[in-house]
Amino acid sequence: MITAKARAVDGPDKPFKEAEITRRDLDSKDVLIEIKFAGICHSDIHTAHGEWGEVNYPLVPGHEIAGIVTDVGPEVTKYKVGDRVGVGCMVDSCGDCENCQKGEEQYCLNGNVPTYAGVDKYGEPTQGGYSTHIVVVEDFVLSIPDEIELDQAAPLLCAGITTFSPLHHWKAGPGKKVAVVGLGGLGHMAVKIAHAMGAEVTVLSQTLKKKEDGMRFGAADYYATSDPETFEKLAGTFDLIINTVSAKLKLDDYLSLLTLDGSMVNVGAPAEPLSLNVFSLIGHRRSFAGSLIGGIRETQEMLDFCAEHNIGPEIEVISADQINEAYDRVLNSDVKYRFVIDISTM
Repeated sequence: MITAKARAVDGPDKPFKEAEITRRDLDSKDVLIEIKFAGICHSDIHTAHGEWGEVNYPLVPGHEIAGIVTDVGPEVTKYKVGDRVGVGCMVDSCGDCENCQKGEEQYCLNGNVPTYAGVDKYGEPTQGGYSTHIVVVEDFVLSIPDEIELDQAAPLLCAGITTFSPLHHWKAGPGKKVAVVGLGGLGHMAVKIAHAMGAEVTVLSQTLKKKEDGMRFGAADYYATSDPETFEKLAGTFDLIINTVSAKLKLDDYLSLLTLDGSMVNVGAPAEPLSLNVFSLIGHRRSFAGSLIGGIRETQEMLDFCAEHNIGPEIEVISADQINEAYDRVLNSDVKYRFVIDISTM
């Protein structure tokens, strides 16, 4: 077994503390990664706090992982020692079901194996990237292009693919008007990616305090949703709305902003249920949908796209001892726009 240093939490109201965890010995197609950087995702906070269901503590979160290959199993063909690699939100799937065969492993009909807070095929709990090392089967390891620095790459493995996938699927591009709800860790990536795809991008945020940033990231317009006139002025405007916030919204108000055949896609995941009036959909053949990260093939496509278009997240690099403070700051919306842990500080 491989021993790794980590930061773990023992319960929903507990602070992070130093820990040691074990990683499995390499199987034939496994890759051992020395983690260099790990992003902090809002999903980490929801899970650590027990807001999305029962958690098997102690828990090591982290599914935005960038590092270097330090060893490989004897049958590994895709990676070698020294390669720059990443790991996202899942580390395995059945590989056999219809969805897996389509390259949509995130929708595995038998359930994918999440990077943390899951159970792997060996019956062991999975632990994430707030640690010095991780062992992952090669098919769930991503290649990080040389053009992307490792600290910048980490958040792309969740925030990047979570926003790229719906923009790609719903064909954001030239001639399309895209609105992004919220300018946080997910939202700022959605703006950058949609702009690079050629879409006309508008940010819908509670206030205008981040307007300068939004325009710098590629938005053509920026509106405050706290102003009732926003919904009157923009009625029937957008082909696609990407909702990145993890809070309860008045969905009918946002659906009214869609054009004929427009779609609103949720990528933010609030803990409480959302509701809407079906007439908000019927009136203009609108759709309300959801999207979950992306498959491995699409995630690699996203990384290559970001390298080609020089897209990266806005990050604040922190030490391992600052994780508790970072969680508090995320909850207070006091981050621009993604915390990344320097794992060398473990």
